[in-house]
Amino acid sequence: MLIYDGTTEEFKLRFRRGTFLFREAEHVTGSASQETTVLNMTVSYSLEVANAKFCGFSRLLFRWKGSIYRLVYKEFLLFCGTYLFFSVLYRFFLTPKQQDLFERVALYCDKFTNANFIPVLFVLGFYVTLAFNRWWGQYTSFPLPDNLMMVVSGNVHGADERGRLLRRTLMRYANLSSVLILRSISTRVFKRFPTMEHVVEAGFMMKHELKLFESLHSDFNKYWMPLTWFSNLASRAREEGRVRDDIALRLLMDELNNYRAKCSLLFHYDWISIPLVYTQVVTIAVYTFFAFCVIGRQFLNPEKGLDGHKLDMYVPVFTLLQFFFYTGWLKVGELIINPFGEDDDDFETNQLIDRNIQVSMLAVDDMYQNLAPIVKDKHWTQSHFAVPYTVSTAAETLRPAFIGSTFDMRMSVEDLEIQQPTDAPASKQYLPLQGTLVNGFDSFLHRGKGMLRSGSLPYLVEVLSDPNEEDEAEVGETDASDHKEQQVALINAALGQNI
Repeated sequence: MLIYDGTTEEFKLRFRRGTFLFREAEHVTGSASQETTVLNMTVSYSLEVANAKFCGFSRLLFRWKGSIYRLVYKEFLLFCGTYLFFSVLYRFFLTPKQQDLFERVALYCDKFTNANFIPVLFVLGFYVTLAFNRWWGQYTSFPLPDNLMMVVSGNVHGADERGRLLRRTLMRYANLSSVLILRSISTRVFKRFPTMEHVVEAGFMMKHELKLFESLHSDFNKYWMPLTWFSNLASRAREEGRVRDDIALRLLMDELNNYRAKCSLLFHYDWISIPLVYTQVVTIAVYTFFAFCVIGRQFLNPEKGLDGHKLDMYVPVFTLLQFFFYTGWLKVGELIINPFGEDDDDFETNQLIDRNIQVSMLAVDDMYQNLAPIVKDKHWTQSHFAVPYTVSTAAETLRPAFIGSTFDMRMSVEDLEIQQPTDAPASKQYLPLQGTLVNGFDSFLHRGKGMLRSGSLPYLVEVLSDPNEEDEAEVGETDASDHKEQQVALINAALGQNI
């Protein structure tokens, strides 16, 4: 969380071992420093699961931050304490007559918990799937200014102060709109910018813009207002010639509408939730199921020979596992149904705001027309070249490039015969399968003869008559038939050598 005291003009962000430190840099009345440690951040374990290995996921089971243990341990302890209370009450404090009544109630509850009278799996599985799809949709709807800033940088021209002012103002309006929508749906952002004066102090909005913003009366959220300013300013830039043609202006408007659509989608995700009745049904189904399990899964006196109670194990291991899985599943749905809170795995909205405003200004200001000298690349004089590998990745060069699964097909000689039209001279021609592991097999070394270059794949070779021997085309049918038999024999010999 960012602490604001009314005197800070600039904030710097550092990253140190997963902890964000926000440090006050400049003060109006003097110099001082203050650090605030933010412990809540998205838990990432991508590096630990980059490679599949023995007990790869097992290492993740010992984490506490962002774990399922942290979500369910309170409910788990409550369930264990309640189960223990009834177990002790049944064993030591009830009279024989009361124990008999308790056993009847326990058998009755166990009958319904072991059957599918309460469809916990169905309603819980469908609910979590629905919540996950909603969570992913909210993630993909987060307004990122990357496309918009590229269009602004490439189409709003001018290296002078006016051109720079136009580009920076356009991107400031876009980021202001995202801040307004995020402070409406995210508790983290609202704590950072509790009032519009905090937004002005952070530099997203000017004081005269705040007056204009407040002067427009509307009963609804006005996050769209800075985007309207963006549209009007882009039109003015077109009139001034900073945007050189209508196509560039249209491109700006298209990217602006995409950006606005994502802001609007986030607002509607916050407005329209999963129907409350479904959330209530799932919650009631899970908790009532385990409320009956507290009684129905008790270990009863094995001396009475009750059905299913031949052994007294005191601790219901499998019931506890079932509670852990089902309640954990419910907690997953509770966690991801709204990722704009302050849970361990909720979206880092404040960090995204910092990133967006920084890269936006860099792209349209520092990087505007900031090109490196164009020089000939390293492989300028080479028509064929290879990019080097490190020692740890050199083995990848031994694997052939994938050129298609059909190039490994095996085909017989008869499948390669070309079927001639009925009115053409009776003749057959055998054509090869094209494609190899190393740029193809060689053609025949001589006319009508050849060898397969590699024995790894059964590719056939082309057998063609010498085009210079025109007299052979006029030989009788007997000579032609003998020549065809020789061709077939040659192909069979090549196949036999390959096999």
